Amino acid sequence: MENTQIGNRQSAIGNGLVECVPNFSEGRKKETVERLAQAIQSVETACVLDTHIDPDHNRSVITFVATPDFIVEAAVRAVALAAELIDMRVHQGVHPRLGATDVLPFVPVSGVAMADCVELAHRAGRRIAEELSIPVYFYESAALKPDRVNLEDVRRGALELLRDQIATEPARAPDAGPLVVHESAGAIAVGARPFLIAFNVNLATRDVAVARQIARVIRARHGGLPFVKALGFELSSRGLVQVSMNLVNYETTGMTQAYQAVRAEASRLGIEIVSTEIVGLVPEKALDRSEEYFQNLEDFSVDKILEHRLRSCD
Repeated sequence: MENTQIGNRQSAIGNGLVECVPNFSEGRKKETVERLAQAIQSVETACVLDTHIDPDHNRSVITFVATPDFIVEAAVRAVALAAELIDMRVHQGVHPRLGATDVLPFVPVSGVAMADCVELAHRAGRRIAEELSIPVYFYESAALKPDRVNLEDVRRGALELLRDQIATEPARAPDAGPLVVHESAGAIAVGARPFLIAFNVNLATRDVAVARQIARVIRARHGGLPFVKALGFELSSRGLVQVSMNLVNYETTGMTQAYQAVRAEASRLGIEIVSTEIVGLVPEKALDRSEEYFQNLEDFSVDKILEHRLRSCD
């Protein structure tokens, strides 16, 4: 990810910049998410770029950056606070999740390589296991086992199934931490990965089977678009359903192609598109303002652009 603004930021800090994008199992208590963001910002060099809260998913995503020397401390501090504030025994939401902090990916921005982010992920995971007694699963580039590269394989069955299998099924044993899920905080997946775009398309129907059918057609795993992960969810508060996508290589399959694929399937089923949504941040070069998906974006502003937000951290 090369651009002038990121390069300037690197010069200012001297030793690189890493992004971290923890996903927390809380999307209905704004004050909780604010406290998590404050915990991150309390660490030297850490800068929160974006916060996204979704009440239907009951999930929030905080995007922040820090130098390699401080990124792990900021991440672990947030995970520790989430373990105090979020109780998975009473959590309800449509998105699959493993714990209070569901996933904790480290992403190279500038001056660091993927191998560096793998080392940071492993360091963070070991601290979480040792200091917080939360079982840790390493995924994507940080995976220690080939069957844990894909997050969907790690999270299959979510926390409910993991509670039953972690101590009895060797394949479900964590990479670090105890053979029992944390009573209130559950478990966590810690990874290292390239930058991805979280892109959603909302449909004018209450039938979640429609969203799931479209997601199955377009996801890479079932022969759809390359580098696309997709799930279908109900947004009960809005009377809609959603095709939720992760574009893990947006230069190969970007938002234009993903939107067109969803639109084609929705049209075939007689369903209209209501809106689109970007969760977190997006690189400037990934946007095509002339495309239909861009015209349908909800709540878009320059604050959604990675390079713009990085400037605010200077």
